[in-house]
Amino acid sequence: MTPGLPQTKALYIGMEVVIALSSVIGNVMVVWAVRINRALRDTTFCFIVSLALADIAVGALVIPLAITISIGLQTHFYSCLMVACTVLVLTQSSILALLAIAIDRYLRVKIPMSYKRVVTPRRAGTAVLLCWLISIVVGLTPMLGWNNLQRLRDNGSMITDDLLVTCEFETVISMDYMVYFNFFGWVLPPLLLMLAIYVEIFYMIHKQLNKKVTASHTDPRRYFGKELKLAKSLALVLFLFAISWLPLHILNCITLFCPTYDKPMFLIYIAIILTHGNSAVNPIVYAFRIKKFRTAFRKIWKQYMLCQDPIGQFHQRGSRRRQSHERRLEQNDDDDDV
Repeated sequence: MTPGLPQTKALYIGMEVVIALSSVIGNVMVVWAVRINRALRDTTFCFIVSLALADIAVGALVIPLAITISIGLQTHFYSCLMVACTVLVLTQSSILALLAIAIDRYLRVKIPMSYKRVVTPRRAGTAVLLCWLISIVVGLTPMLGWNNLQRLRDNGSMITDDLLVTCEFETVISMDYMVYFNFFGWVLPPLLLMLAIYVEIFYMIHKQLNKKVTASHTDPRRYFGKELKLAKSLALVLFLFAISWLPLHILNCITLFCPTYDKPMFLIYIAIILTHGNSAVNPIVYAFRIKKFRTAFRKIWKQYMLCQDPIGQFHQRGSRRRQSHERRLEQNDDDDDV
């Protein structure tokens, strides 16, 4: 072990702890914001909540397990494999949640008049459930046999006959699985599909915005202008996800196709930190880019953290007229800037 490695590992663990705390706090705020703000309870934000729950699990579960793996503990092969598969399940759920969001925004632009009839809350909930079921199947595939157990037995890497191994991701997970099945099958195609969907969304929106306004009661440019702003924000989330996860998958491809290449340890740490850091950046994007989230975050901070809104609560309970007015504002909020 080189003298600089302990410092590198200590820095890596410290950054992981910061990312874990930021991810949990930020994404709990996202779920909380959707819960208290009725204007956020549509199908798109249902998928955003699913993405936030996966990111909470990354901060609360995956990162502590990743730190444990980085220490190089000796564990049972299948215990280590289960830890690695948990990471894969949550990663896949994030990808499919982003794909569901892209499809949802496409339908809002493609069929704006019949969107609410086609995309019902029940169908959105079914889509979320289906995304998680597919993620579980894809992520747990190594538990069914596509792993490195036989290879470790053949080359004598087992520490004992009790299947005890030094727990590291590449020790238990097959690179054939990671590259051919996971990356080429369930990561790259959804990313390319989402790219095509957002290109089509922006094309349709700009086409509608360039149309002249006819003598109608509603201005379509207002609706499509709002959709353009939200689509830009969600496309940014997709872009950040891609640049966060592609470096690690590229390293996996190098490991499979160039097995003699010795990857620098600091590059591996950077790639892992990027993947975990992605779970912490989405709430920041929502706060700066989506007005509804920014307003909800501010309300949570003032009312629940600083306890500065007791009078507002009193008036909300005491004034039915104000409650009715607020409901109308929330209903009309879909037409406001996001």
